[in-house]
Amino acid sequence: MEKKVTTPVIKGLIISLILVVFGLIIYFTNQMQNKALGFVQYCILIAGIIWGCIQYSKEMNGNVTFGNVFAHGFKITAFVIVVMVVYFVLATTVLFPDMIDKMVEQARLNMEKQNMPDQNIETGLTMMKKYFIPFGIGGIIVMFGILGAIASLIGAAAAKKNPQTPFNQ
Repeated sequence: MEKKVTTPVIKGLIISLILVVFGLIIYFTNQMQNKALGFVQYCILIAGIIWGCIQYSKEMNGNVTFGNVFAHGFKITAFVIVVMVVYFVLATTVLFPDMIDKMVEQARLNMEKQNMPDQNIETGLTMMKKYFIPFGIGGIIVMFGILGAIASLIGAAAAKKNPQTPFNQ
């Protein structure tokens, strides 16, 4: 009986759920401006993808190549990106519509600390409010894509590989 291989979708769903729960904890504890916790989110993503790559190699008994493992890791990344974009849009528009207002208010305080003119502050905040969701989506796609590719490379390098060719059998 062959061992069942966990799909990238299941692994991506697990990582996404962990990231969503982490994001909810950050939101409810009012730590959205804490940059260190933002880096923890990226560490969770990287560790999850590396785990997914190594787990895939184990499930395949090492009968994988670097490219197979990298592709598996990047499929996980792609699924996580889709789930996180959907969550971001739902969180900012439906679940927590005040999130954008909180971010804008924090940006206002930061701009006032820098002694920016009032007209520049208002212009900047208007632009921020108008383009918050598109830039958020773009940020998720770019950052998670880059970090996912790096994590897939690390996972593919760390995974045990002992591919069997048909000629060896």
